[in-house]
Amino acid sequence: MSWSDDRVEILKKMWSEGQSASQIAKELGGVTRNAVIGKVHRLGLSNRNGGGGTAPAAETKAKAATKPAAKPAAKSKPAAKPEPQPEPEKPAVAPPVTRIKPIIPAGQPLPPQPSINEIDPKALAKVSEVEKKAKRLNLMELTSRTCKWPVGDPATDDFWFCGLPVQAGKPYCEAHVGVAFQPMSSRRDRRR
Repeated sequence: MSWSDDRVEILKKMWSEGQSASQIAKELGGVTRNAVIGKVHRLGLSNRNGGGGTAPAAETKAKAATKPAAKPAAKSKPAAKPEPQPEPEKPAVAPPVTRIKPIIPAGQPLPPQPSINEIDPKALAKVSEVEKKAKRLNLMELTSRTCKWPVGDPATDDFWFCGLPVQAGKPYCEAHVGVAFQPMSSRRDRRR
């Protein structure tokens, strides 16, 4: 759709009559409301306040240029300087949101995770003993004081959490902390 002179005149007329952009688009046909708004903006038609539209900015400037220049006033006392107005308070602006950058950039492989072969055999033996004494809690029974170590396949009914008392500051009991949080030096030593 191209904006022919006739279509632009219809647009200007309807806009000055106070018609909405949707109504103008419907009348013109083959043009969207957003296209009408864009054309109004490009033509410099002002926003409508109240009833009736206003002339385009170019016409307003031309009218201002044709007005006779004001005659200089007779000499009088110099005008008093206006008192400085206090600046209006600026509204409090929230600080910009900073995103936490991921530790591992997208597309990069995860750091090596310990496989079952790398875990300390003593820790595994301790875990199997502890799991015999576990409380076998479901998800709804967990609290901040219960071990959250998952056991089994979550897709089966035989899935449960350890539930024994947690080690201070950790989400797991002492046995599961030994498996989950291994010192770096012991991991390095096992790889050699």
